[in-house]
Amino acid sequence: MQHLLILFFATFSAAFMATVPPGLLNLNAAKTSVEKNKLNGVIFSLGVSTVIMLQATIAVFISKFLDRNPEVVSTLLELAIIVFAGLAIYFFIAAKRNKKTKIKAIKISKRNSYFKGMFLATLNLLTIPYYSGLNIMWNASGWIKFMFLDIIIFVLAAGLGTFSVLYLYVFYFDKLEHKTNRFERNANYILSFLMVILLLITVIRVVNR
Repeated sequence: MQHLLILFFATFSAAFMATVPPGLLNLNAAKTSVEKNKLNGVIFSLGVSTVIMLQATIAVFISKFLDRNPEVVSTLLELAIIVFAGLAIYFFIAAKRNKKTKIKAIKISKRNSYFKGMFLATLNLLTIPYYSGLNIMWNASGWIKFMFLDIIIFVLAAGLGTFSVLYLYVFYFDKLEHKTNRFERNANYILSFLMVILLLITVIRVVNR
C-alpha cells in the first residue's frame, strides 16, 4: 500500500511540473476562460485531462517496448516537428485575424470546450514518451508493478496533476478579466511563439539523437 501512495504523489508531481510552464494546453485553458467563462475553462481542462489519462494508459503498456526500441521515440519526435510547425502557423494567422475583427458575442457550448481540450491534448505527441519514461523510472525504483491497481493510480495521478495546473490557470487569468481584450489580442501570438520554441527544441532533440 505504501508504494501506491509514493506512486500517486510521484506521478502527480511529475504531471504537475510538466504542465506548469506556459504552453499550448494551459494558455488555451486560460484563453477559453477569458473568452467564454470560468466554467468553460474548467470543462476544457477536463477534456485535456481525459486525453492525458488515455495517453498515460497507453504509455504504461508500451513503456518497455519504447525502452527496447528507441527509434519509436525518434519517430514521435519527427511527427511532433510537423505538428508544432503547423500550430505555429495556425496561431499566427489566428492572431492576425483577431486584430482585424471585433469580438462578437458567441453562444457558449460546453461540449465544444470539452472536445477542444481533447483535440489539443491529442496533438501533444510528446505526452506518451514522457509518461513512458516515467513508467520505466518508476518501475526501476519499485514504485510501480504494472498491476491493475498500480496502473489505475498512475493514470489518475497523471490526470489530476494536469487538471490541477489547468484549473489554476483558469482562475488566475480570470482575475485579469478587465484586461480581456488585450489578452485575446496577444494570446495567439504567445501560443505561436511557444510553438516555435517547442519546434526548435524538438528539432535539436532529433538531430542530437
